[in-house]
Amino acid sequence: MKTSELTGAALDWAVAKCEGVALVLAPFTGARNFVILGQNMKPTIVMYEPSLYWAQGGPIIEREKITLCYDTCQPRWVGCDWAARLTEFGPTPLIAAMRCYVASKLGDEVELPEELK
Repeated sequence: MKTSELTGAALDWAVAKCEGVALVLAPFTGARNFVILGQNMKPTIVMYEPSLYWAQGGPIIEREKITLCYDTCQPRWVGCDWAARLTEFGPTPLIAAMRCYVASKLGDEVELPEELK
């Protein structure tokens, strides 16, 4: 799937992949819940939604130095990674920033697990 089209659980899964966190969709708990397998292989249900919650996406934006601005000509948010010379767009600042982050780490296209397609 194109990085510029990622949303919801697919975008959050791609961010987790960039962060080195192994997530598995937990279909029995809801479409946006994931299971993290810890060191002892004990599964933990978590809400990992950096494209929705500033507490999760904000530290990534700050660490990666992603710049956010609003495009008034075409109502949308713009996420820029100046070091990687990348720009991504989205309906919210977090979606634009997380798409930018994923594009900088994984490229223009991301191979998603079947359950996220």
